[in-house]
Amino acid sequence: MLRVVNRVLLALTGLLLMAAGAAVLAGALDLPGRLGLADVWPWTGPDDVLLTRADRVQWRDDGWWWPVVIGGLVLLVLLALWWVLAQLRRDRVHELWVDTGDGEGAQLSGRALEEVVAAEAESLPGVDRAGVTLVGRRSQPRLRIGLLLGPQGEPGEAVRRLRAEAVAHARAATGLKTLPVEVRVRSSRHAPERVT
Repeated sequence: MLRVVNRVLLALTGLLLMAAGAAVLAGALDLPGRLGLADVWPWTGPDDVLLTRADRVQWRDDGWWWPVVIGGLVLLVLLALWWVLAQLRRDRVHELWVDTGDGEGAQLSGRALEEVVAAEAESLPGVDRAGVTLVGRRSQPRLRIGLLLGPQGEPGEAVRRLRAEAVAHARAATGLKTLPVEVRVRSSRHAPERVT
């Protein structure tokens, strides 16, 4: 979701800045005057200013002007702060609560679980490297696993064994009924084998 919002905001900001820059450049090059569009173009010549003095002080004496300006700026600052905080927020799970059966329970480090699952995934045949991230909420964690397969690795077999072994062990160790997994499989680059 955050990626989509970032891309949309960046695209809109970029388009707005490009349009404003093109409009100012066209005015600076006197293109509207040369093309006969001076009547409809906001800037009629290279010596024209973006905002005239009359435009700048037009609503200064109206009672609604300053509250709207200040309110708009406050809203803009709050939206910018929300966006920055959303960038810093991570959806990684740092700790899991594990029911030990004695009524006490224990806290399991999310990073420890990631390292164990990654080590077990890397021990599977055909897997060169594995990266594991525990995301979601503490009550409903999910695993994101990236597998880098070697030249002899088979994607279907690697994913099947990953689910049956590493993920099943993680689910049993944490006592979770379900542990959704997103697996991304890539193959490592290698030189082609010669057949003689």
